[in-house]
Amino acid sequence: MRRTKVAVAVLTFALALLGSAMIAPAPASAAQIERLDRLTPTRSAMFVYSPAMGRTIQVQVLHPAGGGPRPAYYLLDGLDPGLSQSTWTNATDAERFFAGSNVNVVLPVGGQASYYTDWQQDDPRFGRYRWETFLTEELPPLIDGWFNGNGVNAIGGLSMGGNAAFILAARNPWLYRAVAGYSACPDTGLAMGAVMFSIANRGGDPLNMWGAPGSPAWAEHDPAQLAERLRGKTIYLSSGTGIPGPHETEIKPQLAENIFLGGPVEVGVNTCVAAFEQRLRGLGIPARVDYSGTGTHSWSYWQDTLHASWPTIAPAIGA
Repeated sequence: MRRTKVAVAVLTFALALLGSAMIAPAPASAAQIERLDRLTPTRSAMFVYSPAMGRTIQVQVLHPAGGGPRPAYYLLDGLDPGLSQSTWTNATDAERFFAGSNVNVVLPVGGQASYYTDWQQDDPRFGRYRWETFLTEELPPLIDGWFNGNGVNAIGGLSMGGNAAFILAARNPWLYRAVAGYSACPDTGLAMGAVMFSIANRGGDPLNMWGAPGSPAWAEHDPAQLAERLRGKTIYLSSGTGIPGPHETEIKPQLAENIFLGGPVEVGVNTCVAAFEQRLRGLGIPARVDYSGTGTHSWSYWQDTLHASWPTIAPAIGA
């Protein structure tokens, strides 16, 4: 009888320990959701505390109102992202476009001139940038857990965000099945001067990102040098020529900027995209590259190419 009581006590204690383990809170080092706001039945704002960056990051998610498990498309912003929402939802019809798709579209808010990477040093202007850790380690489990994700991912972006999409895909090839760049230059070496200028022009110190030009970290973030890691992925790239096109016939406040700034920028992007395509072809890595005979570095064209890319990206992730 005494042995029975001891056995029951031991079993009870073991079950208590097991139960505690099952409901134990996430470790202090794990990213935590501080708040989740349902903005509409198909759009949510998630505020995530990132231990890597030591602050809370807003991430908006476009998602079906219901349904079963689904993949995720991480869609990155440009050099000057929106402050309260991604510019993808502010400047394009992305929310309406994805409304009928069985996919979680993940839209990080913030990250000006970050290239969505882990910087080597904290920056006086931008603070601590550990975007790669946030996007590839801290965020995906939360997206899948809260929005019924199935672990299948793609990543894309425009301009800086497109560069970053290829950097993250090449550095974390196990995480993504597809990658897309809209007016993006994935050849970091070719774009080195433009990358450094873009950061300095916004008040940051480009040396805080990957160190001095030519240092090993620059090569470690160059998709052209890491292109072999993209083998087997669905790849999409697009570029205009900088020549004013149909959207420059529209009357809008940004028209002069699109022509006189967006035109020359797109000329450089076009050269870079062509060089990166040749790099992929030389390795026998297939890619869909959409070249337009016209088009500036501006949002109307990125909305067009977002639409054009989806029939390529969606099948790759089963969306």
